[in-house]
Amino acid sequence: MQLPALQSAKLIRRYKRFMADVELSDHSLLTLHCANTGAMTGCGEQGDTVWYSDSKSTTRKYPHSWELTQLANGQLVCINTQRSNQLTLEALQQKKIVELADYDDIQAEVKYGEENSRIDFLLKGPNLPDCYVEVKSVTLVKANMGMFPDAVTTRGQKHLRELIAMKKQGHRAVIFFAGLHNGFNHFKVAEYIDPEYAKLLTLAQQEGVEVYCYGCEFQYQDGVPITLTLTHSIEIQS
Repeated sequence: MQLPALQSAKLIRRYKRFMADVELSDHSLLTLHCANTGAMTGCGEQGDTVWYSDSKSTTRKYPHSWELTQLANGQLVCINTQRSNQLTLEALQQKKIVELADYDDIQAEVKYGEENSRIDFLLKGPNLPDCYVEVKSVTLVKANMGMFPDAVTTRGQKHLRELIAMKKQGHRAVIFFAGLHNGFNHFKVAEYIDPEYAKLLTLAQQEGVEVYCYGCEFQYQDGVPITLTLTHSIEIQS
């Protein structure tokens, strides 16, 4: 996935969930829009390098958007979780997710279920069961272990219930954890953060819901990140 043109700054603080103040190289201050409404644990500490884009919009109050954080250890994390679906769609189209490579018809944001939900991707193919794919972003990493969620997620719990129902109706149902952080090589559910989500995921797997996690890589040009790609399957630990 091609990233927008990025510029760097130093993070001062994130506040009001949607806003972040950064310091530019000339020591001036700039307020960025933050598309990530989650806890963002470990994704942006004061002094970290922030990579931001400029929409050039004349109508947005905050036309600049926080896209990536470069951590003190040099690792990169895409904090704009809206990118996870774009990243996953590209991987599906390019047949990089081997477990789902047989499907050619990819439909996004399809209404389904009994709890007024929208599935991220509904996959269809000749002589194949419909496949419901829910995408989750992995940005929480501790000691090379990627984890989800980074906060209690009642919405995520609902999605698991919906996927279980789809599986019981004879469809394929998939929860896909998309790595937006290049610093992990194993994955597990953060049970200590949301034990109900962990319980439901275990139940979902017992009911036949498939669970996959893929890691990512960033490419640079002249020291600036320019692409983000899902590249490899990550081992899931119980």
